[in-house]
Amino acid sequence: MREDIDWFVGFDWASQTHVVCLLDRNGRVTAERQVAHGGADLAELCDWLVAKSGAPPARIGVAIETPHGPIVEMLLERGFLVFAVNPKQLDRFRDRFTVAGAKDDRRDAHVLADSLRTDRRAFRPLAVDDAIVIELREWSRIADELTQERNRLGNRIRQQLWRYYPQMLQLGDDLTAENFLALWECAPTPAKAAKIDEASLARVLKAHRIRRFEAAEALRVLRQKPLQAAAGASEAAVAHIRVVAERARLINRQLKEAHRQLDALCARLEQPKESEAGQSSEQRDVAILRSLPGVGRINLATLLAEAAEPLRRRDYPVLRVLSGVAPVTRRSGKARFVLRRLACNARLRDALYHWARVAMQVDPDSKRRYAALRRRGHSHGRALRTLADRLLAVACAMLESQTLFDPNHKAAPPAAA
Repeated sequence: MREDIDWFVGFDWASQTHVVCLLDRNGRVTAERQVAHGGADLAELCDWLVAKSGAPPARIGVAIETPHGPIVEMLLERGFLVFAVNPKQLDRFRDRFTVAGAKDDRRDAHVLADSLRTDRRAFRPLAVDDAIVIELREWSRIADELTQERNRLGNRIRQQLWRYYPQMLQLGDDLTAENFLALWECAPTPAKAAKIDEASLARVLKAHRIRRFEAAEALRVLRQKPLQAAAGASEAAVAHIRVVAERARLINRQLKEAHRQLDALCARLEQPKESEAGQSSEQRDVAILRSLPGVGRINLATLLAEAAEPLRRRDYPVLRVLSGVAPVTRRSGKARFVLRRLACNARLRDALYHWARVAMQVDPDSKRRYAALRRRGHSHGRALRTLADRLLAVACAMLESQTLFDPNHKAAPPAAA
């Protein structure tokens, strides 16, 4: 436990007005106040904390629930020591002060400050992220949101085609792709498909590089006996799809831009830095992670954005918990239950799932381990979580040794006694 903190601040944050409580080493409340959420007000708060405590920011610890955001960034920039705590842990700390379940902002600020004073090991120290990592995190989340929106639009197009034109669904799986939308615009209804000639359809297929089928085969599918829809149903569905298609094209352009930004930011992180002596520094973490089987653009960006601090510390136990691959064990008497961990970072959890899924397909060793887990009766999801757990351990070991992934690497035999 660090002993260089003389003053403890509890910061109960809100959308408009925050509550701050300042305690000394003995737990006495020195000052309390409310502060509006604004640049001038928060800057004045920092000066107020220094004036009230008479100590430099480096000797003032601030406890807060959220580990990110403008308040955390401002406090760190001003030199304060900032610590984050899980809201569930704060709820348990609150029971020390009242068992009636009462809750208010002033009490929460007091609980935060006093808990930091007595149980600092339960708090996580925060640090300012690299500027590139902050950008990467935002673009990674933008790409994730755009992908979700793209899937929603695809589902809407599928529903409308199922309503009046189900044969069109046989010609594509990605209904928001530019080539599928162009094919649909060429023959938006069964009536149009009956009139279009093979040469016109062939030009559309060639222009959009559709090689999965020939024009004659596509015409055969489109000219299947249509559904008997109500009068006006086809026109209504076409109008709906046209609106959704325009939004899908915008999402496609934005998603391509997001992917370009992810590649550019990862490349900037991957660039080696020069040491003071002018020699190239150790292998960058980005290149090491990129060398692992199954790590693509999205997974790499998510790892670097959502787990930057644990990766920097090579903290394998924290990475396991944060990504949800570490199970939860419950014991009581002779009973013992091992359950899947649900409280984790959802983006990191999904990234590790797909990392393990792809690694199982491209890496022979991962494929053998997955097959062995399945033979033991593990479900597909559990086997992938176990495989992801191993990949995390391998990644941390590689980061420690600053070596790239070697698929032919074998553990050294134990030394003879």
